This record gives sequence, C-alpha cells and structure tokens, in this order.
Amino acid sequence: NTEDSSVLPRANIWQVEELYLSITPPPSPRLIMSNPSQKQAEAAAPPGSQLLTGPMGYVPEDGKTAAQMFSDGGLTYDDFLILPGFIDFVPDEVSLKTPLTRQLSLNAPLVSSPMDTVTEHEMAIAMALMGGIGILHHNCTPARQAEMVTMVKKYKQGFIMDPVVIRPDTTVKTVVEIKAIRGFGGMPVTDTGKVGGKLLGMVTSRDIDYLVEDNWDTPVSEVMTPADRLIVGNTDMSLDDANRVMQDARKGKLPIVNDQLELIALISRADLKKSREFPEASKDDRGQLLVGAAIGTRDNDRERLRLLKEAGVDAVVLDSSQGNSTFQINMIKHIKSQYPDLQVIAGNVVTAAQAKNLIDAGADGLRIGMGSGSICITQEVMAVGRAQATAVYKVCEYARRFGVPCIADGGISTVGHITKALTLGASCVMMGSLLAGTSEAPGEYFFQDGVRLKKYRGMGSLSAMEKDGSRHRYFSQEKDKIRVAQGVTGTVVDKGSILKYLPYLGAGIRHGLQDIGCKSTVLLRAAMYAGEVRFESRTVSAQMEGGVHGLHSYEKRLY
Repeated sequence: NTEDSSVLPRANIWQVEELYLSITPPPSPRLIMSNPSQKQAEAAAPPGSQLLTGPMGYVPEDGKTAAQMFSDGGLTYDDFLILPGFIDFVPDEVSLKTPLTRQLSLNAPLVSSPMDTVTEHEMAIAMALMGGIGILHHNCTPARQAEMVTMVKKYKQGFIMDPVVIRPDTTVKTVVEIKAIRGFGGMPVTDTGKVGGKLLGMVTSRDIDYLVEDNWDTPVSEVMTPADRLIVGNTDMSLDDANRVMQDARKGKLPIVNDQLELIALISRADLKKSREFPEASKDDRGQLLVGAAIGTRDNDRERLRLLKEAGVDAVVLDSSQGNSTFQINMIKHIKSQYPDLQVIAGNVVTAAQAKNLIDAGADGLRIGMGSGSICITQEVMAVGRAQATAVYKVCEYARRFGVPCIADGGISTVGHITKALTLGASCVMMGSLLAGTSEAPGEYFFQDGVRLKKYRGMGSLSAMEKDGSRHRYFSQEKDKIRVAQGVTGTVVDKGSILKYLPYLGAGIRHGLQDIGCKSTVLLRAAMYAGEVRFESRTVSAQMEGGVHGLHSYEKRLY
C-alpha cells in the first residue's frame, strides 16, 4: 500500500466467505481497527508508544493458512500447531454438533471404529449415549451383526437388554456360581434360557439362601417365584414408570415382557440408582439411539445389508482399505437403488481423485485414512497411503464443495489430534486404539507386568483375517495361500469406562476450540477455509519442547 492508502496491511482479512460473515461478526479485538492512514495512526498513538502495538497499530502477517501449510509434502498431526485466536466465551458455550453424513448429525464428533476389538453393541450404545456413534464390525456372521444393531436400537437407558437368563432346569448350584462371579443373584427364568423366551419365573437370593449345599442340585423351577406371582412391566413403560412400580411393590427386579409374555428386558433397582440422563445422546426421529454397521463390497454382503436394514441400522460403512474400486462403486449404486434413504459412508480415501469417484456414485459421507492407524502397517508393506493430516485437508477441501461430510480415520492418539483433525475440515474423527482399552470394548482384561491391559488388533492382522469380514476388507481371497498382513496384534492400557473417558475428550475439544477462538465446529471449519485460522509447522525440537521434558520422573494423568 502507498502512504495515501486508506487500507492498512491485513485489512483484507475481513474479505472472508459470505457465509462466515453472515453467521457471526468478526471479533474486533483480534485485528487492527479499520481504515485510518498511517500518519493518522501515528498521530493518534500516545507519546512514547511508537515502538509498541497501540490500538491502531500494524499487526504483521503470522503463520500460514491451511492452503499454504498443505501445499507441499505430507504432514501428520504432530508436524504442525494451530496458532491461538481471541477468546470471548467459555468452553461450555462451544457446540460440538456436527454432520456425520448428508442427513445424520451427531452431538459430538466422535465415532468408534468397526474393529472386532473395539466396537460391538456395548460400545455402540455408550458412544451414542455420549453424543457420538459406534460402527459395528462385520468380522462376524450377518445374523450376529444384525442382532447387535437390534440391541442398540431397542436400548433404553436403565433397561438391561441382555440380562443373565437361565432355563428352568438350571440347578441352584449354577445360580450360586453365577452369583459369585457376577455379584448378583436375581435372574429371570425363561423356557429357552435366553432373552425373547417365555417368562416362567424369577429366582432371587431369597429363594436359594435357605438351601443347604446338599440340595444345590435342585432345579430352579422348584424354588423360583412363578410368573403368575411376578410383577412385570410392559414395553411401553418408561424408566420413571418402572421406578414407580418397583418402589410401590418393594421389588429389586422388574422383568419387561411383551404381549406374549416373552422377556424383553430387565430393570434392576441397583442400576436405577446408578442411571444417568444423557441429554446429548445421538438419536433418530423415533428416539432410538443411532448406530452404524460396516459391510464389505462382495456380492454376499448384499444379504448382510438386507438384515442390517431390517434391524434398523442408520448408516452403513463400506469397509475397505482402498475405497476407490469398482467393487465399492457398484455397492454404493446397489444400496442407493434398493435403500435410497440409507446413509452410505464410503472409503477409505486419501486423495481428491478417490473421493470424486465415490461422491459421483452417491456416497453420503467419506472415511479418510490409509495406513495411519497405530496397528496398521499398510504404508510400510504396500508403499501406498498418505500422511494423515495432509489427507484430511485435501479430501475435506474437495468434498465440502459437494456437501459431503468426512470422517478422519486413523492417527488419533491424543485429544489434541482430534482438535487438529476437526480444524482441517473433518466433521468427525474415528477412533480405534483410543477406545480399545475401555471397559465397553470387546475382550477381557488381563495383567502383564502389573499393568491392566486389553487385546487390540488391526483388521489387517493375520489373526483378524482368519474371518471373512476382515479378509475381504483387504481384498484377500480364501484360496490365497499366502496372505499379506497389513496390521499387527498388540495390547492397550485400561482406560476405564467410555462414560468417563468421552466427557474428557469432549472437554478437551471444547477447550481447544476456545483457544482457537471458535464457538462451534461449524464456525471452526468456516474460519479455516476463510484463512482466519492460522497454522505453523513444528521442527523435531519444537515437538520435544511441546511435550513433557526436563524432568527426572513424572506422573501423567489426563483426567
């Protein structure tokens, strides 16, 4: 600019996207005031302050835009930082509501990965209660996967959908053993010994405590309270209704049955005491929890798809390590022709060219990542993939032009990585190792060197590829004599319950957005594309400086 110019450097920062300007006025304290000439600014400055930044002082260009940062080379989340913005709100005011697909939205940008050591029905229920969504793995039979979808869709907070159920010929000794292991002795008795069987009665600790050990071979049918003497609830009953019934009847357990007296669920007084409200739960139009499921791209996956749709699945994820294939394109077209309202998340992709083919085929969402997971060795073995941060920015920048949300899948090891992925344009992040050690993840805990652990394996590992779902994900045929592993098997440390861990992640994301100066994930993406959010690369020494250093020893507790 010339000396007579009425526009100072950086004044064009206000020339942002019209959408962003229409949503929120720019926070004036972050930027210079508009339009005085340099001489006027100097005259207005107090004496002696010419060397300081006054209220109308010049603010130099700092950092890079996302387009500049990712113009060349492959970057991971640790290779850069986001420069801080201006804070005029508290973290509780930050909205994490975000789209998952064209038609589905979440109250938290968190998705659990469709891995057999991460997401089954317990994880999917917990994720949805906390505002995210779980994607059920398909390394199982189609019937089993559809059954897990049904369990999530029929879940009601406080209702035990998979209680321990016994048959009438079960012995008292077995009940005593279950009580010793599980810590409770009240169990419904059905003709099949499963949920869905006709309710015959209920056996509690009071029914068996008086029996001496010599009589433990007695079948429970002889000591149980028969169904005609039980107080039961129906499927239309709310949690409050059930609580009132149990309180009035002084009962510790309330079986829930349908019109045919078939057991549907169980309510426990102890669980009612521990029950919580989840106002941010992800639900569909009927008030049921949202749930997704992974499928392959083979012809026999079409039967799996039919069962999942009948069970009420909200979205399907086409699970492939390399999504840009004729198999996936044909599957997308099949789904859209047979079930046009079913949301399809396609992938995985890392380039705009890959994304284009899937968007053209009708994908409602994209999954980004190839070889960036902690247990994935695709980049090492196949020499194909892309650094995750670069992949997220490049694909999201292209997909946004068509209104297609993207999920950043892989490379997430801290809450800061989640914030970075969202800042680069991702609507959600998909997590595997971050959730694998929680109590809701499949598998049993075990101790090693005094540390409580759980097994965690990549779906490209040889052990996972023993089953069809994982094998087909990596284009491996059953007849292949030699299988090329693209993943490993390992262990992860116990992280406790999802119900405690996810609030920590949510709080971390909110604090991150506060530091950036954006009150929602929507505004965060808009500000990034407008050039308002600035980035800076990190050297190796800068990364070391940003972590814990200089201590003899320390304890790192995150929450």
